[in-house]
Amino acid sequence: MSTGVTAPGVVRVHVPRRSVAHDLRAVKIVLHRELLRFVSDRTRMISTFVQPVLWLFVMGTGLGTLVSRGPAEGVDFRTFIYPGVIAMTVITTAMFSAGSIVWDREFGFLREMLVAPVSRGSIVVGKCIGGALMATVQGAIILAMAGLVSVPYSPGLILTLLAEMFLASFTITAFGVSLAARMKNMQSFFGVMQMAIMPMIFLSGALFPLANLPGWLSFLTKINPLTYAVDPMRHAVFSHLDVTPEVVRILNPGVHWFGWQVPVGIELLIIAAMGLALLGVAIAQFRRD
Repeated sequence: MSTGVTAPGVVRVHVPRRSVAHDLRAVKIVLHRELLRFVSDRTRMISTFVQPVLWLFVMGTGLGTLVSRGPAEGVDFRTFIYPGVIAMTVITTAMFSAGSIVWDREFGFLREMLVAPVSRGSIVVGKCIGGALMATVQGAIILAMAGLVSVPYSPGLILTLLAEMFLASFTITAFGVSLAARMKNMQSFFGVMQMAIMPMIFLSGALFPLANLPGWLSFLTKINPLTYAVDPMRHAVFSHLDVTPEVVRILNPGVHWFGWQVPVGIELLIIAAMGLALLGVAIAQFRRD
């Protein structure tokens, strides 16, 4: 935007036309701001780190003394819940990132972004990519603990999990942004977030195997979108473990639709399609603002 004086006391303001280059620059700026905010907020980094550590090493160790006596004896329970804990970490971080939109609205920064000569879609895309990157970095910290729960440091496994974490994080951030777009204060957002996310996490199979469930619980896990984010991570981890086919059948049975096991590729496509759909919803919500 440039300005020039055309007459005494009159300032001419020139607003450049919107273009793809401007929108890409807006995405970059929003992304950069999200990363700076993440790096500077050490309290949030530590708080989102403590919870998965408690799940993995306190709950995992405690429950492991009971669970590992069953048919899956010999498999560390912490190894089993490790993919679920990673998923919980990235989901929580992604939702917190999306909630910062409510914070920006309360302090007026969102209004400044919305009046900028760029498309609102670029702001949402930058927000979603930023949230996905931050959640993936947070998940990578848990990934670094793989050796502590008997998961090998295989380059192929690490790259696969990082890609799956980013995909799940992007979808959850888009979901959170679509919610936050209509929220006026943080209290309302966190209330809705808890109501939406906690049941989805518990029904995703993050903390229990999907085999031999009661009919009603099996149905709820199949219609839960997060199930299709957790299962590919567990499949990736178990494909690098030295366990018997019987243990895999019990602890990593996969998702079945009417007796047909859904391939991991289809599960990832479901998450990607949901991410794009939720991104479209979030953009539409911002255009109405």
